Amino acid sequence: MTVKTISMKEPRSGLAVSAPLLFDKAPANAAFLWAYLSEPRVVPGIHAMWTGPEISCPVPPAHLEGADYARPLPPENATLTPQPGDIVLAYVPERVWGGNPNPIFDIGLFYGPGARMLFPIGWLAGSVVAQVPPAEREAFAAACGIIRKNGACDITFSRGEA
Repeated sequence: MTVKTISMKEPRSGLAVSAPLLFDKAPANAAFLWAYLSEPRVVPGIHAMWTGPEISCPVPPAHLEGADYARPLPPENATLTPQPGDIVLAYVPERVWGGNPNPIFDIGLFYGPGARMLFPIGWLAGSVVAQVPPAEREAFAAACGIIRKNGACDITFSRGEA
C-alpha cells in the first residue's frame, strides 16, 4: 500500500524530512495539502512567537488564488498542544485576524515539547495532518533549531510517496 507523504526541505538548516499524511484522521485537511502540493511550493518559514517550538509557514494568498480546494477547513484530529513531530494545519477565516481580507492557511512544523496553539486572537485548534516519523524527529528538531537561530527562510514543500 502506498502512503502519501509531504516532503519539507530547507538547505541552510539541513531540513530534509518526509511525513506521512494522516488521511484517516484528518481527511479534509490532508486533502487540502495534497491538492496544494500538486506542484512543489516554496513557502516562507519563520520561528513562531506565540506557539513555542514551531516553524510557522503561512501559505501565501497568491498560491491559492482561484484554487477550488482553498475553502474553509474543519478542525480534524484537532489539538491545542501539538507534540514534537506534529505537522499542524491551522485555518483562520478571512477578517478574523486583524481584519485580513484573506483566509489564513498555516503549516506548522512542531519540533519540541511545550507547544500550544495560542495566538494573539486566542486559542485556535489546529489539525494534526501529518507526523514526522519517530526515527527522524531528532534531526527534524535540530534543523528547526537552526532555522530558529538563522531567522526567516524558504521551505520547499512537495508531494512524496512511501
